[in-house]
Amino acid sequence: MNIREYTSNVARAVAFLSRIPVPPSFFEGYDGKLDRISRTFPLAGLLIALPAAIVFAVLLAFHADPLMASLLALAVQTITTGALHEDGLSDTADGLGGGKDRDRALAIMKDSRIGTYGAIALILSFGLRAAALAVIARGLPHFAAALALPAAAALSRGAMVWHWYVLPAAKPDGIAASAGKPDYGATQMALITALVFSAFLLWPSLRLPAFILCLLVTAAAALLFTRRVRQRLSGHTGDTIGATQQICEIAAFCTLAMCV
Repeated sequence: MNIREYTSNVARAVAFLSRIPVPPSFFEGYDGKLDRISRTFPLAGLLIALPAAIVFAVLLAFHADPLMASLLALAVQTITTGALHEDGLSDTADGLGGGKDRDRALAIMKDSRIGTYGAIALILSFGLRAAALAVIARGLPHFAAALALPAAAALSRGAMVWHWYVLPAAKPDGIAASAGKPDYGATQMALITALVFSAFLLWPSLRLPAFILCLLVTAAAALLFTRRVRQRLSGHTGDTIGATQQICEIAAFCTLAMCV
């Protein structure tokens, strides 16, 4: 893959994972498949998280309360992504929580209405991430604390690709199935770039054991959630892919908060 093709794939990934406008020229000759662009998800996630990180750093620099700054940064991030992954988390929570069997769980996940499990999942997601970011802001310099946002974004998008790769599609006619599936090479590339970007962003301000612990906890969260999805749904959906991102981002933030 040459630089031009890689750049185009990054732009396409940004367009898919966010509401950031991307010039139409990047989509010339593109067949709409996501398997090729999935290797760039960690870099796309990093870029998507930059506006929230900038807002977080500026607010902290002006002595804003860390919790308020965290919530505002998460608000910016949610607007930037269009709540894409939050939607996946809430639908997955409703399906896994309310579905008595596989078919019922998948039917609930397809329903656009939000239920009790989905609402609780969203409350916990925003609450845990905001609380963890506030602790990180109190324990690290402003700029270093802000880098936790793009670092966790890269890690969690790498986990998305791995979840997508290791599970078959739960529904042959679903959106995730029709979009294609990352191959082994794309998954390896996504995981390696997620590791490199997160190390570059976090290592200068954290001790090596803390960084390794963050990786291990994030990986464990992805593994356990993927195992649960395999047991209940026998495969992935677009919602479970998005839920993987949210769960892994929560895991990364909470681990960093306990290490600063």
